Amino acid sequence: MIKFLDLHKITAKYETEIQEAVNRVVHSGWYLQGKENENFEKNYATYTGTKYAIGVANGLDALRLILRAYIELGAMQEGDEIIVPANTYIATILAITDNKLVPVLIEPTLNNYEIDDSLIEAAITPKTKGIMIVHLYGQCAYTEKIGQICQKYRLKLIEDNAQAHGCLFKGRKTGSLGDAAGHSFYPGKNLGALGDAGAVTTDNKELADTIRALANYGSHKKYIFDYCGLNSRLDEIQAAVLDVKLQHLDTDNNLRREVARYYLDNIKQPDIILPVITDWNAHVFHLFTVRCKKRDELQNHLTKHEIQTLIHYPIPPHKQKCYQKWNSLSFPITEQIHKEELSLPISPVMTKEEIEEVVNAINIFK
Repeated sequence: MIKFLDLHKITAKYETEIQEAVNRVVHSGWYLQGKENENFEKNYATYTGTKYAIGVANGLDALRLILRAYIELGAMQEGDEIIVPANTYIATILAITDNKLVPVLIEPTLNNYEIDDSLIEAAITPKTKGIMIVHLYGQCAYTEKIGQICQKYRLKLIEDNAQAHGCLFKGRKTGSLGDAAGHSFYPGKNLGALGDAGAVTTDNKELADTIRALANYGSHKKYIFDYCGLNSRLDEIQAAVLDVKLQHLDTDNNLRREVARYYLDNIKQPDIILPVITDWNAHVFHLFTVRCKKRDELQNHLTKHEIQTLIHYPIPPHKQKCYQKWNSLSFPITEQIHKEELSLPISPVMTKEEIEEVVNAINIFK
């Protein structure tokens, strides 16, 4: 079986370094908010090209904390609107509704599945306070037009960078393009921990300080609580592991690009719609997604050939039970993507033989 993502092999690539890092933490006797966290935050901020990185418990918390901090700082209030792509993982939407803000869903383009920047301006109202873009599948969602809209209407630009560690826009890393960005280090991400982990990046010191306090029960100083915060901290073991893997991230991303190039050059099945790549530096291929009107049949065909695939995502957020009030809404492009999308195996540990086997199996699909 060709696994969709072989986490055991990915971890094994750096097993010696990871084991040394874990042992260092274990023997230190200091397991939270210590030197490992401090080192990773510094290195990740440098990597993304931002002044501050704040380690948190997971990617959802990273986004939640950004919005909560803006509320605490008076930049937003309950009932304000955040423009967000309709085509995204539900965590993006949850971060907004958890803060009693209102998501305004915008269709993506079928060209790259990212938010359609030509539709944003018409959706802005006096209550609009921010735009949350999602670098979906590892591809940069930012456009100069989005930046201009934020500047024109004085909107906060928040990046959901859960899937795009190392992605570039004209030489700048995603995670540094807006006012703040949330990052997920879930094990399957390009930069993955050995459990849940996340971070916020920003150049705004006041925002960074507020997020750090909110994530630590609302406390800047022990036993003194400025906010009704939560417990969302990056532990020392995960920070140490991430610091090891960060050193290899660009190399691993390039290996993902090699897999993607082979797929794009060699998949010839006419029913398969391949991703459109306009800038290879603007894509780190967290996922390699194709579309097919016979998606379920294609997935079954590949399963019979012992190739594991996944669907990202079978049900869009506006059709989920937890958002029943939106179930009657229609977003045809988003719904089409969710009916047709299939994610092929891609990782920095795939062998040439495995890549060829995937392509050969797809090309004989009828």
